[in-house]
Amino acid sequence: MAGPLAGIRVVEMVGLGPCPFAAMMLADMGAEVIRIDRKAPPGADNPFPMLGTKYDVMARGRRSLALDLKLPAAKEVVLRLLDQADVVLEGFRPGVMERLGFGPDVCHARNPKLVYGRVTGWGQHGPLAQAAGHDLNYIALTGMLHAMGRADTPPAPPLNLVGDFGGGAMMLAFGVVCAVLEARTSGNGQVVDAAMTDGAALLGAMMYGFRAFGAWNDQRASNLLDGGAPFYDTYACLDGKFISIGSIEPQFYALLLKLTGASDPAFSAQMDATSWPQMKQRFTALFATRGRGDWCALLEGTDVCFAPVLDMAEAPAHPHNVARGTFIDIDGVTQPAPAPRFSRTAPAVGAAASAPGADSAAILAGWGWADADIEALKEAHVI
Repeated sequence: MAGPLAGIRVVEMVGLGPCPFAAMMLADMGAEVIRIDRKAPPGADNPFPMLGTKYDVMARGRRSLALDLKLPAAKEVVLRLLDQADVVLEGFRPGVMERLGFGPDVCHARNPKLVYGRVTGWGQHGPLAQAAGHDLNYIALTGMLHAMGRADTPPAPPLNLVGDFGGGAMMLAFGVVCAVLEARTSGNGQVVDAAMTDGAALLGAMMYGFRAFGAWNDQRASNLLDGGAPFYDTYACLDGKFISIGSIEPQFYALLLKLTGASDPAFSAQMDATSWPQMKQRFTALFATRGRGDWCALLEGTDVCFAPVLDMAEAPAHPHNVARGTFIDIDGVTQPAPAPRFSRTAPAVGAAASAPGADSAAILAGWGWADADIEALKEAHVI
């Protein structure tokens, strides 16, 4: 594997949401990530039919070992892998790994340098730690969900980007890399407790600073960055498509007015929040006079701070995304490329997701199991 994390060995206990995303990030950067899938009984229905196929983008770039964890021999396989790993990732409710026999105390007694990455919604402790939840619930608790959406509607679910992936997976990936670096000095691993509530709250650090300063209020769509300002919003065009405007700085706003021909005196008081509703109406009417393509021809690439609002079919074909290789194709599936970019240790494009258990024997052979031992595990239906 190429990339800045080449040589790092990671064991991923397969789950849903943020844990596989974090594992994808580490694999994208060159880490060897082994997925521990549950060995399903023959004929068992898959409740998520996309998983384990080439369309499971978050499972790209890593191999799968399927084990029947009800069997003691399977548990011993996991422990032997963890003995050799730098990192283990898990996203179960608190206590599940302990009940399986893979808790931090057990693992660190065998491998003191192991970085033990855990991601949950509510965290490993606290009154809600054992409650079920999803991304929407976690960001609701941080104050961030309340801040999103229009003033006259309930808060809008922002996909599951803020909790699962930004607040959970990315914080987990960052945390385990930090802990791996520290372990190289101290010789000791540690537990990384990545809670989506903690991470989503951290993503709102700037807004909490604005609020403490008195420059942010709790009424949705009344602030500078939440759609309240007419010069920082999205607008419908004549053809029903949308554009985004982000002309915050005075010079960018002046250019917006110049290029669009917005000469109405109502546009002059940019930072007068009492004028924003009236200005919003005028911008709405202005941008509805042309199609999105016309506005792109006029404004794209200027200092207006402009971009068309593209759907997921359009985004991979945009010239900027094409030039940067922002999207890649793996086995016929268009998907985002690894990020960020590196000048010297550029990661290679990963392979499509492996089917659960497709690589079991090869993984064990590569991690030191003898052929006879692998055959014995097959005969015992452990793998």
